[in-house]
Amino acid sequence: MVATVFASLLLLAPAHRVVRVSPPESSAPNEVAVAINPTDPSNIIGVAQSFGMGATNGRYVTKDGGTTWTPLPALNPKRLTQGDDAICFDADGAAHHTYIAFDGIFQPNPRRAHTAIMMATSRDGGTTWEDPVPVVEHINSAQPMEDKPWPVADTAKDSKYRGRLYVAWTRFDVYGSKSPEHRSHIYVARSEDSGKLFRAPVRISDKPGDCVDSDNTLEGAVPAVGPNGEVYVVWSGPEGLVFDKSLDGGVTWGKDKPIQTTPGGWDITVPGVGRANGMPVTGVDLSDGPNRGTLHVTWTDERHGDHDVFTMSSRDGGETWSAPVRVNDDPIGNKKDQFFTWMAVDPTDGSVNVMFFDRRDFDGTKTAVTLARSVDGGKTFRNTRLALDPFEFTGGVFFGDYSGLAAHGGRVVPIFPHFVGPRRLAVSVGLLRFKPGTHEAAPW
Repeated sequence: MVATVFASLLLLAPAHRVVRVSPPESSAPNEVAVAINPTDPSNIIGVAQSFGMGATNGRYVTKDGGTTWTPLPALNPKRLTQGDDAICFDADGAAHHTYIAFDGIFQPNPRRAHTAIMMATSRDGGTTWEDPVPVVEHINSAQPMEDKPWPVADTAKDSKYRGRLYVAWTRFDVYGSKSPEHRSHIYVARSEDSGKLFRAPVRISDKPGDCVDSDNTLEGAVPAVGPNGEVYVVWSGPEGLVFDKSLDGGVTWGKDKPIQTTPGGWDITVPGVGRANGMPVTGVDLSDGPNRGTLHVTWTDERHGDHDVFTMSSRDGGETWSAPVRVNDDPIGNKKDQFFTWMAVDPTDGSVNVMFFDRRDFDGTKTAVTLARSVDGGKTFRNTRLALDPFEFTGGVFFGDYSGLAAHGGRVVPIFPHFVGPRRLAVSVGLLRFKPGTHEAAPW
């Protein structure tokens, strides 16, 4: 049963700004993520692939709360294909940028073969970056393919593992293979020294998926850390959403636990979008509020005949889960799609913030960006629209597989690509601020 919540009509968001962060010469930046420095919330870093400025990926850095942004291309001395960029801050204010790097994976006899997940670290708010280190790396081999990594830092004040970094991802035996002998699994690696070295990765999925990169493939592993250092991961696959956790700092993991069906699967079709997905995003309430320790997950599926955004929550470490809550509050079954959702749980007030692309008021491919916010532990959501002109999708441009969202101390920062002309993308951020634990706007 689905708990449907109509918290409000779609409203214009509280007074806020939408700021373009990608430079004009970037023609198609995508696959973006953003993080807020917990030691200095005016320091925010976004990352993107297809960065432009002669770089395959890079960072957008602000130290004044978003008034000014500096684009910083990431070095790529080996000239590998890079992508799937993501970022997190640790409790000491170090920023950790992960991405995939590969060559030769689509070639039967490649001249050069390489596949890796890399992490670069900045300890000065994003101004300078250390040389990237491998989370996992295969040199002179294009298989297995490591894909869609996501990092998280243990920032929980009561965790005995505080400071550890975790990266979760999908491993393809042979990317794109239809052979039943080739499988996909979810892996996690950890660093105990702030990203200088990663331990050997651990396979956490018990049941494999295929390697087709579609509904029966295991993908969408975004890790989250609980108040006592619990590590949680939810991913998508043929069983819907599947949950696993570690209670010893990522050393050992439990058994796979299917927690929710996802009608229509995670590999979804949205008109005008080359490819889209409804993969899950996981977060935990680390605040001292009444919902401390609550685990949240968001995703999209088409149980009502179009793509809607849902969340559900667990207050007992993933043993039991609430009924799904429909986040977008337009009429059910109106054939209007919401897609590419992301979530951020504010560690200071426990608010659950969800962003998504939204077509409720338009025909064709015209699209807006909506932020939904819950201040009651994920039971109800208020939808508000960002002050961005709706845009049309144009074909032939890779839009990426996700957008991003960060929240801290009432600041809420969505980051997203959007079309600014035919076959031309830009990356923008929204700069919103709320009085903690409320829907009321506060000065940025």
